Formats: sequence, structure tokens, C-alpha cells
Amino acid sequence: MDRDIDKNVSELCAGSLTVLRRTSSKTKVGSTSSSRTSISTENDSYASVDLGVDKLPPTDTPDASHVCSIRLRNLIRRLQKEDISKEDLQRNLEYAASVLETVYIDETRLCLPLKGRLCDEDDELSEVEPDAVPSEVRDWLALTFTRSMSNIKRRGEEKPKFKSVAHAIRAGIMVDRIYRRLSSSTGLHVPPHVLLLLKHLDEWGFDVFAVNDAADNHSLKFVGYELLQKYDIIAKYKINSTVLDTFLLNLEIGYSKYKNPYHNLLHGADVAQSVHVILNQSKLVHWLTDIEIFATIIAALIHDYEHTGTTNNFHIMTGSEVALLYNDRAVLENYHISASFRMMKNDDSNILSNLSREEFKEFRNLVIDMVLATDMSFHFQQIKNLKGLLSMPESIDKAKALSMVLHCADIGHPAKEWNLHYKWTNQLLEEFFRQGDREKELGLPFSPLCDRSGVLVAESQIGFIDFIVDPSFQVMSEMLEKIVSNLLKEQRSGSATSINEDPAYDVKKDKSTSTTSLHSSSGSSRSSTPKLLGSDGKFEFLKPWLDHLVKNKQIWKERAAKDAEERKKKEAKGENTNNNNSDTSSKTSDVKTNDSQANSPIPLNPSGK
Repeated sequence: MDRDIDKNVSELCAGSLTVLRRTSSKTKVGSTSSSRTSISTENDSYASVDLGVDKLPPTDTPDASHVCSIRLRNLIRRLQKEDISKEDLQRNLEYAASVLETVYIDETRLCLPLKGRLCDEDDELSEVEPDAVPSEVRDWLALTFTRSMSNIKRRGEEKPKFKSVAHAIRAGIMVDRIYRRLSSSTGLHVPPHVLLLLKHLDEWGFDVFAVNDAADNHSLKFVGYELLQKYDIIAKYKINSTVLDTFLLNLEIGYSKYKNPYHNLLHGADVAQSVHVILNQSKLVHWLTDIEIFATIIAALIHDYEHTGTTNNFHIMTGSEVALLYNDRAVLENYHISASFRMMKNDDSNILSNLSREEFKEFRNLVIDMVLATDMSFHFQQIKNLKGLLSMPESIDKAKALSMVLHCADIGHPAKEWNLHYKWTNQLLEEFFRQGDREKELGLPFSPLCDRSGVLVAESQIGFIDFIVDPSFQVMSEMLEKIVSNLLKEQRSGSATSINEDPAYDVKKDKSTSTTSLHSSSGSSRSSTPKLLGSDGKFEFLKPWLDHLVKNKQIWKERAAKDAEERKKKEAKGENTNNNNSDTSSKTSDVKTNDSQANSPIPLNPSGK
């Protein structure tokens, strides 16, 4: 034992703060003489000890008293040689006084009756304010870090003081608040004119085209940032603002790589915003944990990263490198996922660096499932599987539910307001036509809707709405109602906290953006106490997409009728022209003149009306 103390004292005198933990009063008394002998042998090197107090152990730890005694003896020797400043002496004496006060309090407590000691520990627990930590955490702390009747008699052992645990909790909360303030103040700068448009981010009619114009072609960056900020993801997972900025810029660069008319950064921003609205309109967000929300937003943002502007079938038909790499299975979807995660492995754009191993695994699995589900070749199977799940009493798998939400957002422009839907339609058709031009150059047959000269736009959109979009949104809406209804039943049965009086979930205004942000004080899951009721006490679930589908389909029907009428006129004109040419050789010039006057060309309106 004496040799161990000598070794530690030598290290201290050499500038190290390694100390031997005091295990009992008997040991301390028995080692006093040898300790003094060891110290006296090191008088020549006392000056090498650092007199700073910043690195000394806390005053309420067992090591503090031992270090304090060594420090005091060092001070005595320095005073004898007049080799110490007034400031160093004062700081060290104050530290020594604090240690002695702590020791006195601890020793006095041991002399109290058992009842008094237990009450004192209860008082220490009461120092943690009820709002500081959730009740279940408070219970866990009380059970784990306070002494009970069964172990109070083991007085000889050193035990962690609950007071130190309480201080640690306060310190952690304070650090977290400081980080949130810093991350907010050092976040991406959103120009005021862009901020005005982002105020409508929660609306189904959000105009991403207007945002992109105002943001100088950076709509994905600002929409992505606002969504992550809304759900407090940046603070919760401590995402560095510079890293986030680089990640979002890299996404924009990837989306712009092939200069696609449709599958570009606007589409990425639009799909992410649509997913956000669906989650909130349906209240599905309260069913999800923070990591699930994080994965959903990122999956939406990256789901078409570095899209080539051509279909999976085009890659397969041309035997592209990507098709060979992924064996003709979900070619582009696999590539989007792989390229995105490869990009996020770079330190300058790794927004996942602070995720735990388990969080990263869950995040990655969810993103992969969701993005793969955007492959249209899986569409009908996906709808069929989900309908089967809706007919069963069991709960729906979260990955399947979120995959359906992303799939609907991806194909959902016909469910938006007409002016937005019409823009998306024109841009998508232009992208199809460009593929058709390449197919023509390669001698390949035209893919559907890719022949510039033979596409019936209105009819194609009616078919798209009838057979793809409307059934998808209907099934998704049923799915959302089932999930949220189950949550509502749990609440009414008493297994969930009262909704209307629940303080854990509130809607706060983000001062930096003036947009509504969802906040969970629990920090881990929104599924425990969801707000499912409106002010009138009824379940609210707005489905604006269904109304727009009906209206847009009607507009396309009217246009289809006009287009059909115009085609008939063209056909009639063509037939009459052919008849006129055949009659010319057998009729007189007078008859030819009369026929020419009777079948004069009918001018076509370029607008199709």
C-alpha cells in the first residue's frame, strides 16, 4: 500500500494529477507516516507541480481530499521558500476549504439517524425540478442512484451521491440548450424574400417553383433545411451547420447533373415538402420516433439523387453500367440510395456522424426501404399488399406505411393545384420526349409517352390519375386513418396520456424562421401522446389531395374533348384535301374552283381551345 501511495505522490510532484482513491479511514491513518516520508523525498521537485485548480477533481469526490493534502504540503514548502504568488495561494486555499467543507458535511451525515439520512437523500432528489426530466427518468434515477433500506447498511463502500447526479442532469440540460441556441444562431442564412414563401411550407398548395425563383435555384437547400429545423432534427442529432450546408449543396449538384426538366432539385424539394404535409395533415407524425422522421425527410430529399433523366427500362434496354451493376432490378432507385450514402460518408457532408450504431442501422434500413418503394414496377404489388394489410386487425408496419407516403408524394403532382400540376406535367413530358429522341437515335422503339408526335397529353393524364394516382392516394388515406384511429383508441382506453392537456407536444414559433415548428420535450418519440383532436373535440384529417384529383381530372376531360374535336377537324381536312386532289383530274376548272371554296382550311388555335 505504501509503495502505491509513493508512486502516486511521485506522479503528482512530476505534474501528474493521478491519485490513489481513499478507501477507508483506517487505510488513511495507517499510511500517513509513509506518505509523509515519500513526500519529503521529493522536496527537490516540488516546483514542477502545476498550481492550477482547473484540472483538480471535484470537491465532492473521494480523490479530492487526498489531492488536497498533497497540494497543501506543496504550498507550505513554496511559502517557506517564498516561491508562490498571492493569486495561486488564494485559489488553492479556496479549493482546500471547499474540500474540507464537503468532507465535514459527509461525515456529519453518517452520524445522523437512518431516517434522517433517507429524508436528506429525498431532499437531494427534490432539487431536480419536475419539468427538468421526464417522470420515468426521474423514477429511474431515484431507483438507481439513491440508497434503499436493503443497502443502506453497507456504509463502508463509496457510493455516488445523488446530488452529483442531479448536477450532471442540470449540466446536460444546460449544455443541450446552449447547443440548440448556437446551432440556431449559426444555421443557414435564409434570405427574407425566401422566408416569406417558406411560411407556406405546411400547406399542400406550397409553390416550390416560386421558392426556387426567389432562392436563385436553391429550393432544395432551403426546403430541406427548414424541414430538418421544423422537427428539431438539427439540434437533436447535433448536425454541424457547415456539414448540413455542404450536404444540401451536394444534393443540389447531384440533382442538376443531367439538367433534367423534371427529375431535378425542384422535384426533390417538392416531394420532401409533400411528405411533410401528409405526415402533419394526417397526424401520422405522432406515430413516429425522431429517427424515423429524420429518415423519412432524408429519403424524400435523396430519392432521385443524380437521376439520369431516363427510365429504368431505358437503362435495361441500352445495357447501361447502372443496369449491369444492379442486375436490371430497381436500377435507378438502387443507384440513388448508393450514391447518396456514398456522398454522406465524406466528412464534409456526413450529417449522420452523431448517430449511434443502432440509430444509423435503423435510419439506413428505413431510407433503403422507402426509396426502393418508389420504383414504379413495384406499384401494383405495393397497393395490393397494403390493401391486404388494411383488411387485417394487426397494426401496419412503419416501413411499409412510410414507403407508401413517399410513393404517393413522388407521383402526387396530379393531386396538387392545377397551375402546379400543369407545370409538372409539361416538364415531365419534355423529359420523356428527350428520352424518345435518344431512343430514335439508337434505333430503339419509343417508350410510352416518349414520342413527340404521338402523345395524347390529356388522355394520358386522365389514365394516370384513374389507374395510378387516385387509387394510391385512396389507399394511403385509408392507411393513415387506420393508423391514427388506432392511436385514438389507445388514448380513449387510457393507455395514452390525455391529449388536450398534454404539455409534451406543442407547436412553437421558430424565432429564426418565423415558421411553425414541431417540438417534443421528450426528445425521443412522438408516439406516446399524440395530439389527434381538434378544438371541437373531433378527429381532424384533411385530405386536400382528393379534391384536387377530382378537379384536375375534370379539366383534363374538358381538354381531351376539345383535343378530340380538333383531331376530327384535322382528319376531315385531310380527307377532303385528298378527295380534292383525286377529283382534279376528272372535273372541270369550274367544279374545281367550287370544291376549293367549299373546303377552305380551318385555322387551329394553338392553345387547343
